[in-house]
Amino acid sequence: MQKNVAVFFGGNSNEREISVITGLLAVNLLRGSEYRVIPVYLKPEGGMATGDYRSPADFRTGANVKETPVRFGEGCLLFGRRKKIFATVDCALNCCHGGLGEDGTLSALFTYYKINSASPDTPMSAIGMDKTLTKLMARGMDVPTVRGFSVNETDWKEREKILKEGEAFGYPLIVKPAKLGSSIGIKVAKDEGEFSAALELAFRLDRAALVEEYLAGRRDINCAACRVGGEIALSPLEEVFSNEQILTFSEKYDTQAGRHSQMPADLPEETAEKIRAYTKRIYEALGGRGVVRADFFVAGDEIFFNELNTVPGSLACYLFGRSLSENKYFLLSLIEEAFKDPPREKETISSGILEKPIFSGKGRKR
Repeated sequence: MQKNVAVFFGGNSNEREISVITGLLAVNLLRGSEYRVIPVYLKPEGGMATGDYRSPADFRTGANVKETPVRFGEGCLLFGRRKKIFATVDCALNCCHGGLGEDGTLSALFTYYKINSASPDTPMSAIGMDKTLTKLMARGMDVPTVRGFSVNETDWKEREKILKEGEAFGYPLIVKPAKLGSSIGIKVAKDEGEFSAALELAFRLDRAALVEEYLAGRRDINCAACRVGGEIALSPLEEVFSNEQILTFSEKYDTQAGRHSQMPADLPEETAEKIRAYTKRIYEALGGRGVVRADFFVAGDEIFFNELNTVPGSLACYLFGRSLSENKYFLLSLIEEAFKDPPREKETISSGILEKPIFSGKGRKR
């Protein structure tokens, strides 16, 4: 019997449009495989729908694609008022960049509704989404990171104190919203005025910000990891080039701006091996599932871990294969790995305490 793979994309996120592109890439690559593919669009206003989505044009203003609203059921998707089964879900693939799709919420729903997933689980997603938590994790594993400190909205009420902290830290500084990706909201601050403006922008988009030392002349190096055949597989290292102070959104995604990268990156073998080892250490420590991409900075002879993407752009297909057929094979290998190693439910122990007379706080009627 043909198994069903549900590909989830969209959501209420600043990265929704990129998620649509990643989701449709996965859907179109998997069509015609041994699996039946069910595209599931998480609408920005809430709710989910499935339809015969084929291209990003289906999500432009005024597009008219017939959709069926669906919702989760145990091991399946339901539709209609009577909660009829639309389709069983044998495996889910998360293509939601940012927001509740990438922060562990969607993966928690997979777990709750007993849906097998080929993507990272909730703890790994939550840690990877929050740059502050990511850095704490890395430091705890002796993976070097750039010097920095975090600021939340409550801290920002005492802005003079924060501005003095920034001055003492030393300019230039780089300011990042803690839970956003794709370079959205990131600014380089060369003085107090720019630092203040960068934090104001960060708090328009997020509740916390990460402030770090700006490394001029650094190199941006990426390495992806996944589990295949029970073993951790690492991609070749990629160096991404930028004409700006930081790698911008348009440099990453705008086809007119163009993505300029080199793979494998031209690095000394000792440096490359350290980056691969750090990536494997992080993936293994977090009980890696699915594919993630670890991003690093190389400055001189030093290596700094930057961030962890648990739903990387294009699901990092391009790092594991250059052709569409290789990309398809890569996605199929992630799904097959999920079938080989599905989450196993553990025994739940009942204390029996509810069978005893326990005071619940309920008062007597008068």
